[in-house]
Amino acid sequence: MLPGGPVSGGGGRGGRLCLLRWLGLRLWSRRGTLVFALLWFGSWLFLNGLVLVHRSIMSDYCTDDKSKRILQRLCLEFGKGSVTGDMCEDLCVLGLVEYKRCLYYENGKKVIEARWRGSPIILKSKLENFSSYEPLGILDYQDTAEELSPLDVVFYATLEVRNSLGLAEEDEDEEGGGGGGGGNNGSLARLWGKKLKNRDKSYSRAELASLWSLLQQEEYTFLRVLQDLSTHVAKVLGSCGHFYAVEYLSAGHAWDQNIFSLEEVAVPGLRGQDRAGARGRWTTREMVHRIALSFLDMVWHFDNDFTHKLHLCDIKPENFAIRKDLTVVAIDVDMAFFEPKMRDILDQNCSSDDDCNFFDCSSRCNLSKRRCSPRRRNSNLQVICEKIFRPWFSPTLLGAKAGLPLQVELQRAVQECSETDGGAEEREEDGGGGAGIHQRLLNILNRLLHEGRASGEGGAAWEEKGHVHTALNF
Repeated sequence: MLPGGPVSGGGGRGGRLCLLRWLGLRLWSRRGTLVFALLWFGSWLFLNGLVLVHRSIMSDYCTDDKSKRILQRLCLEFGKGSVTGDMCEDLCVLGLVEYKRCLYYENGKKVIEARWRGSPIILKSKLENFSSYEPLGILDYQDTAEELSPLDVVFYATLEVRNSLGLAEEDEDEEGGGGGGGGNNGSLARLWGKKLKNRDKSYSRAELASLWSLLQQEEYTFLRVLQDLSTHVAKVLGSCGHFYAVEYLSAGHAWDQNIFSLEEVAVPGLRGQDRAGARGRWTTREMVHRIALSFLDMVWHFDNDFTHKLHLCDIKPENFAIRKDLTVVAIDVDMAFFEPKMRDILDQNCSSDDDCNFFDCSSRCNLSKRRCSPRRRNSNLQVICEKIFRPWFSPTLLGAKAGLPLQVELQRAVQECSETDGGAEEREEDGGGGAGIHQRLLNILNRLLHEGRASGEGGAAWEEKGHVHTALNF
């Protein structure tokens, strides 16, 4: 008999009520216990997740104290003879590298602003500590490491460069083939390798270890290989251990209508003019036209002047800067890929075209094969027209000058460029030649330069002669 249950007759209804109350109490009690347990477990997960996120954020939080400690550890490594480089002595002994501030930490990458012998530089490393990089295996054998010839160093370095840039040996050896590059400059890795051989004696263990840590950083490898081939990438000035220094350039900003700080640059032919009057306002517009021409020069250069086409998959103002001569420079190349690696990235499973987008690089989905085409369908020029030129040359910013014939022609060309898959390459392959969208933009901008009469030069990009960091002077 259940507790409180009736014995007979007229108590049946009351007995059923008692039974229902008893069952309801038991069910509520179990449900309440379950809800309490779930709430407690959920709170525990939330608090632990909060602590984990906080620790993760704080561990990668950019502070001056932490940056200085990182550089102090680097100098300790140099003092022990574990690392070396052409700026180590200036940094650790002579005090010629002056720390300025921490710029940012991102996914382990450390970026620091400093001054080296009076000139501003940016110090970078993909990882915080030298010990975090994979060592060169050959250094485990003392005798073998000391007997490495410069030619051996070239061999190991070239293999690492190929691996980092995604260039297979057979791809590199094809002159102007493989993926749309028009250059006949031979192997990118081999071009740098030739410089590594210009040495009479063998490399020390510290030199080899430092070189190996640098070659494991894709951005360093990319910039280093292109140093003698392009004025449109940031210059590597020196290194110490796993940190390398690049020229300091002020990055662009989306919130600035001119993108770049034009007050900081000096253009031949513009000095001495009155910037306060109407002539000064036209000078600013003229500078924008020159920068646009440098963007066009960069695009043509990246598309045609290397063994393989170079794709920029993250195009935004913050990833570019200008030198004082208005040359456009790519300063963040973490998302830049040569054609073979670009094809590997795009070649993936898909169910629609949306699955074939890799940041600013995209291809089409073959629905029958459910596979993305490895060939990029848009171009560097198209994305630059969309994200850089269109805001620059919009009627809103041009104001009353937006209705001028050349400005209208420029706006139409930019609009067409940003909406046409394949950009300049496909149109010129169709026989457009001078009528190709790249050539049209070039012609219009040069006519605007001529019309402005702000400078006697034709608007082509200037080349900067020479740079400090050479061969294996890390």
